[in-house]
Amino acid sequence: MTEQDKAYIHWLYQAVGMGNRGLLRGLEEIGTPQEIYQMAVSDSLKEKVSKRYQHKISYVMEFAEGYDVQGEYERMIDRGIRMVTLAEEDFPRKLKDIPDSPYVLYYVGRLPLVDHKTVAVIGARDCTEYGRYMAGQFGAGLAQAGVQVISGMARGIDGIGQQAALKAGGYSLGVLGCGVDICYPKKNQELYDALIRQGGICSEYPPGIGPRAILFPPRNRIISGMADAVLVIEAKDKSGTLITVDMALEQGKEVYALPGRGTDPLSRGCNRLIRQGAGLVSTPGELLQELLADYQKEEETFQHELVFLEKEKQDILRLTDINPQSAEVLQRRYVEECGKYMTLPAFLHELLQLCAAGYVKQVGGSYFARCME
Repeated sequence: MTEQDKAYIHWLYQAVGMGNRGLLRGLEEIGTPQEIYQMAVSDSLKEKVSKRYQHKISYVMEFAEGYDVQGEYERMIDRGIRMVTLAEEDFPRKLKDIPDSPYVLYYVGRLPLVDHKTVAVIGARDCTEYGRYMAGQFGAGLAQAGVQVISGMARGIDGIGQQAALKAGGYSLGVLGCGVDICYPKKNQELYDALIRQGGICSEYPPGIGPRAILFPPRNRIISGMADAVLVIEAKDKSGTLITVDMALEQGKEVYALPGRGTDPLSRGCNRLIRQGAGLVSTPGELLQELLADYQKEEETFQHELVFLEKEKQDILRLTDINPQSAEVLQRRYVEECGKYMTLPAFLHELLQLCAAGYVKQVGGSYFARCME
């Protein structure tokens, strides 16, 4: 396929508009995109289309008037935006096999490597501290093992997992519900820029298309379609995240979920998925064992490097969790589990030193929790 062919496809895809797959197929039956364009500008298109599509092509004909096909395409390329069509070999192979595969994929950066495992890390936007921590652990752990991370660049679990993957030196792809030239949500501008530099951004929607609620559910089939497996970190019992899970199951993809407390609303969706047969994973290593045949599981440690801490501080840090605990509870556990006695004032002094070093944070009064990063 030549660049000229793609320029006309770009015109046709914009002219037909999203959600008109039937019209697109109907037009393809009467000629190539370039021929359709010539018919549109010569007012002969109506004569060629079946009655079924007569009432739908007025906009296609209007969109052809004064449209600079080659110029518009070249301006898009100059902005670093590329497009690949379903008919091309470069179109993501995993995505070709799903029902209702997108006709065109626009992207900046690069698309995932075909021969590398890819996991979609998804979950709640308004996630808990536990969800934030675990999304970071899984994003980094997968990236360090060479697994590509894909998600929707949304706030919450999606963005946190992708940021962690990039920080670990890995690859991540953001799939948008708008044009690839638009950062949504705006607060993820830093992540958007990092994905372009180190990974990729893609969308089935042409550049310039703004975010709309109706555009987001269809993009979920691309997230699951480009992945080998889907991991749900946190989700309510009725959650938009579960739309992606349903699409993944229809596509024959493996689904995994992180278990959570039964009293936590954001864990109910995950717990229900596990009851229904989703794979239960509580650490990145468990997921990597499922994905990679040659993966040798190592002992998984905290995100922080403990080797530079004194022995007492290492022991105290191992007792902390991302869920806040009182100093009294932590001191009692220290005495019971480490077999050493330390007065409460001395124990508090050690905790505050860990806070100053960035390993622990004080959460109201005498409650302490391990820092996520």
